[in-house]
Amino acid sequence: MNGKVVVVGSLNMDLVACAERLPRAGETLAGERFFTAPGGKGANQAVAAARLGAAVAMVGAVGDDAYGQQLRQALEAEWIDCQALSVCPGVSSGVALIVVGADSQNAIVIIPGGNGQLLPGSVQRFDALLRDSEVIVCQLEVPLDTVAWTLQRGRELGKQVILNPAPATGPLPRGWYGHIDYLIPSEGEAQALTGLPVHDLDSARRAAERLLESGAGKVIVTLGAQGVLFASASGSQHYPAPQVVAVDTTAAGDTFVGGFAAALARGLGEGEAIGLGQRAAAISVTRAGAQPSIPRLEELV
Repeated sequence: MNGKVVVVGSLNMDLVACAERLPRAGETLAGERFFTAPGGKGANQAVAAARLGAAVAMVGAVGDDAYGQQLRQALEAEWIDCQALSVCPGVSSGVALIVVGADSQNAIVIIPGGNGQLLPGSVQRFDALLRDSEVIVCQLEVPLDTVAWTLQRGRELGKQVILNPAPATGPLPRGWYGHIDYLIPSEGEAQALTGLPVHDLDSARRAAERLLESGAGKVIVTLGAQGVLFASASGSQHYPAPQVVAVDTTAAGDTFVGGFAAALARGLGEGEAIGLGQRAAAISVTRAGAQPSIPRLEELV
């Protein structure tokens, strides 16, 4: 039986505009095409974990609007357990406004909507899901009190706890680190967490060492085309990225996190789990959109 991953986090409807480049401040820029797609870091990671071999449950909140219905349907289409997906009356669902340039870079504005209503009690009510899991995954697009409670509960239950600290605007609360088995920041997030500049392997290694000193169990810094740096008390290792031509980097990090979590839940070792996540993320950047870009396990070679 596939290992079980529980994702506690956000769901957004992505409204995506594609243009030749990102607009400058105050500029009106003609776009080339527009589409909507289910997204949100939590939902993206849940879909990635499901497509890449795990049994998945999603703990989150949506509004009582058409987007909320579509977000639920998108998860259910992946056979994700949605019993813990709450509907908040009188609140919109989360929305992400995304502009993607021809160079595959993006700029994103997020309106939390229902995600802001995911309180600790919303997770406590489904404690049985956490107890039945192998891996628990969190991000930072829901209230921080909810993330803190989930991390602590995951540690109490002896689960493998993953935090993708995104979006990161500064250091994490000091008490969080001891509850995290795998802290998975991007280079920008690692810089926000530590205050150290992160732009290459050496600087990523210094930031990872700082995060380990803070109490994180292990740190995985995702560096885009430069690959991944894995760091633990035993040292660090660089995993080069597969070489592809990127079209849209939206959800690449989420694909990696979901794939890594799915592989851990299936009993793979850390190196194998990182490799699976990297291969999945490499495929995702060759496709447009968030969840539409995420590959299935049989596509990985």
